[in-house]
Amino acid sequence: MQALDQKLFSAIIQGDVPAFEMLFKTHYSPLCRFATAYLTDPDAAEEIVQATFIRFWEKRESIQIDISLKAYLYRSVRNACLNEIKRQKVRHLHAQSVVAEGEKFSQASDHLTMKTELESKIQEALQSLPEQCRLIFKMSRFEELKYQEIADELQISIKTVENQMGKALKLMRLKLKDYLPMILILMGRLLEV
Repeated sequence: MQALDQKLFSAIIQGDVPAFEMLFKTHYSPLCRFATAYLTDPDAAEEIVQATFIRFWEKRESIQIDISLKAYLYRSVRNACLNEIKRQKVRHLHAQSVVAEGEKFSQASDHLTMKTELESKIQEALQSLPEQCRLIFKMSRFEELKYQEIADELQISIKTVENQMGKALKLMRLKLKDYLPMILILMGRLLEV
């Protein structure tokens, strides 16, 4: 360390406030410009430089400086800027993950609302079907029975089952025409012929 730096640093170690003020006034503006090159935000750069000087003053008695005071200050500011850049990246990644989680929650909530509304409309449409038509439709679509199995269980002809299913599908499509795209997405094969 140069003799002038050594003398100034010794005075600062002893708590000489005017010596510290001289160091601050000499290097504050150039350090702010230096920090701005890293952070691009002048306010953040100033905060980094101010914090560096505060730390320097608080730790003055334990600091070991082998080179110049100027080099020590620039290295301290550079390291603080790099740490701030890392913190900003972590904050940005965290913010992105929070937004992504919120979107997933919102989509799940929207999906649940659509599903609930659709189920209600399907039940309304089912209740509007004639009784035998409704029974055959439920056996086919909800219990997944084949037409022959339905005919055997209800003791009717397979042709009657086919006619009743055709009628049920026609009426269901008519009642749920506004919901058909949603039905196809959410319920899949419910209204397949």
